[in-house]
Amino acid sequence: MDADPPGERGVARGRLRKLNLVMFLPVIALGGVLVVAVDSREWWHVVVLGLGAAAATVSFVRWAAGDVLSVALPCLVVGAGVWVVGALAVGSDSAYFGLAVVASLSIPPLPRHRTAMAVGVPLFVLAVGVVRLLAVQDGDLVQYAVIPTGVTAVMIGVMFPNKRFYDVVQDLEDSRDREAELAVARERVRFASDLHDIQGHTLHVVKLKVALAQKLLHSDIGRVEEELREVHALVADTIAQTKELAYAQRRLNLSAELENAKNLFEAAGIDVRVDRRAEVDSAAGELLGQVLRETTTNILRHAQATRVRITLAESGISIVNDGAQGAGRLSGLAALRERLADAGGELTVEQVGGNFLTAARFPRLPAATGKDRR
Repeated sequence: MDADPPGERGVARGRLRKLNLVMFLPVIALGGVLVVAVDSREWWHVVVLGLGAAAATVSFVRWAAGDVLSVALPCLVVGAGVWVVGALAVGSDSAYFGLAVVASLSIPPLPRHRTAMAVGVPLFVLAVGVVRLLAVQDGDLVQYAVIPTGVTAVMIGVMFPNKRFYDVVQDLEDSRDREAELAVARERVRFASDLHDIQGHTLHVVKLKVALAQKLLHSDIGRVEEELREVHALVADTIAQTKELAYAQRRLNLSAELENAKNLFEAAGIDVRVDRRAEVDSAAGELLGQVLRETTTNILRHAQATRVRITLAESGISIVNDGAQGAGRLSGLAALRERLADAGGELTVEQVGGNFLTAARFPRLPAATGKDRR
C-alpha cells in the first residue's frame, strides 16, 4: 500500500498495521525458520532458503509500514529465484513460501496489472513444480505443484479483501478529515458573520450619530454632547463585544436589541412600532436578536423607509418596512438563514406589495399567545 498521509491522517490504518505486525510477523518468521530447518541439508541450502524467508519478512514489515511497493520488485525476484533453486536443486517443496508471502502482500496494492500478476505468480509456481517433476523425476504432483500453487493462489486471493478493508478505513478517515475541515470553515464563516453584525452595525450607527451631531453643532450644543457621549459608549461596547466574540463569550439580548432598534429608527426619523406579543424562548432569542440587528442595519443602509413594524411572538419575529425599493440587498442575512436552518428555524425575506418583510420563526416552538404592545 502507499505510504500513510502525514499528520493525523492514516491513524486508524496505522494502528491496524501495527496490530498485524505484532500478531503475524512472528508467524511469518517462524514459517521461514521451519522451511530452512526442515529442508536444509547443506550450508548453501540454508543460504538459499534463508533468502526466501528474509524476502517474506522484509515485505511484511514494509507492508505494515504502508510502503510495500518500494520493496515489491526485489522481493518478488528473490522469492521467485529461491523457489526455482529450492525446487530444482535443493529439493525443497516448501521453497515457494517466500514468494507466496511477498506476492500476497505486494500484488493487491499494485496500481495496475493486478489481475495478470495474481494469475501469473501461481502459474509460475505451478510451472516450476512441473519442471521439477519432469527434470528430476522425484516427488509427486501434489507435493511440488498442487499444494504450492493452491497455497500461493489462496494467499493472494485473501489479501485482496484485506486491501479493500484498508481502503474503506482510509475513506472513513478522509471523510472525517473533510468533516473537520468543513467544521472549521463553518466556524470561520460564523465568526465573520458575527464580526460583521457587531462592527458593521456599530459603524453605521456612529455615522448617523456623527451626521446628526454635525447638523446640531450650531443650534443645540447640549444634544451634540449627548450624541458624542453615546458614540463613545457605543464604540466602547463594540470593543467589549468584539473581545467577547474572540473568546466565544458573546450573547445577544433580544430585549436590548429591540430597544436599540427602536431608538435607531427614531433617531433616523422613521416611525417605528414594536408589537411584543409574548416572550421568546431563550434558545431562539439570540438568533432572533441577530436577525433583528442585521435587518435594522440593512434598513438604515439601503431602504428609504418611513415606517417600520416589528412583531415579536413566541415562535419568531417579523420586521416590515415600507422602503422596499433598494432593500433587497440583504446579503448579511444569507449566513443567518443557514444558522437558523441548522437550529430548526426558517428565515423569510420577501417583498409584499409596497412593503419589505423579514421574518424569522421556529415552527417547533408554541404559537404566540397574549398581546403586549408598546
